[in-house]
Amino acid sequence: MGRARPGRAASHGLLAFLAALSLYPFLFMLVTSLKSGEQFAHAYFAPAFPLQWGNYAEAWTQVGRYFLNSISVTVVCVTAGLAFAGFAAYAFARYRFPGSGVLYAGVLVVLLVPGVLTLIPTFVILRDLGMLGSHRALYAVYVTESLALGILVLRGFFASVPEELLEAAALDGAGDLRTAARVVLPLTRAAFLTVAIMDTLACWNDYLWPLIVLPDERLWTISRGLVAFRDRYAGMSAWGPLFAGFMVASVPLLVLFLAGTRQFVSGITSGAVKI
Repeated sequence: MGRARPGRAASHGLLAFLAALSLYPFLFMLVTSLKSGEQFAHAYFAPAFPLQWGNYAEAWTQVGRYFLNSISVTVVCVTAGLAFAGFAAYAFARYRFPGSGVLYAGVLVVLLVPGVLTLIPTFVILRDLGMLGSHRALYAVYVTESLALGILVLRGFFASVPEELLEAAALDGAGDLRTAARVVLPLTRAAFLTVAIMDTLACWNDYLWPLIVLPDERLWTISRGLVAFRDRYAGMSAWGPLFAGFMVASVPLLVLFLAGTRQFVSGITSGAVKI
């Protein structure tokens, strides 16, 4: 016991140091977002008073439209991605049909293909379909790119649902859709939340596709808008409003993280032992 306590204390100290190191950039961004240019020059690391809450109002006037665009795009893409991935994963997990093994192998192969290799073919398809210059292009890209990982994660959870529950639902007269909605879905809620969080991060943080397919500034998402905001304030020493804009952009992800951390960890750890 005497030897174990110093080792445990050292481990806790190391973990605390690594956690502080990881959180420091975010804390620096938060502190800087409440400073004026003069305060930032005189107190680089430490907080400065009075706090400049007006930086957030100024940042919102610059990135508010982009923020709302990202909200709408993310909600549509995550909802559609979960629906399509859920139906496909349920079919792979519960039904045996000709070519099912080959199709599922194709899903796994998609995960191994770097996205940069499909960039030009995807752009050509979007151009030929007349989707460039609208959010429809982002819908098509984000939903299709999220399907492979979503199917992989959800299929393992669907396959782990006991057959006895499904047989009992069938004996009660429940059809496939009702069984999936009333029996399978409640048992796999953590898996759906896990996929939703991963899809949200991918949609919200993506910069490349909005840069390529959205020339109209009114349609830009938050990632594209923040870069324009940064360029607009370059050389003006207006770090407070700029970092306030970064904080505004991170609010939805922080809320999602705080609300779903336990379920996300549960989904990841449970999925690690499911086949």
